[in-house]
Amino acid sequence: MSSLQLKARNIKCSGCAVNIKNGLAEIGGIDSIAVDIDSGTVDIQGNTIELTTITSKLSELGYPVIQD
Repeated sequence: MSSLQLKARNIKCSGCAVNIKNGLAEIGGIDSIAVDIDSGTVDIQGNTIELTTITSKLSELGYPVIQD
């Protein structure tokens, strides 16, 4: 199983967390999604995690990934 942690913009409330979880759940291969509102991070675990697919989906949802 692979894991990925991304920091994203505009995560401000529990509604944002729900939107992210529902949006990313549409992508196959993801087993769990955890959103931390305070830190603005999204933790993803799954068997086939594709970074470009996830970052594109987050941007589409209005939560663009912050590149370090």
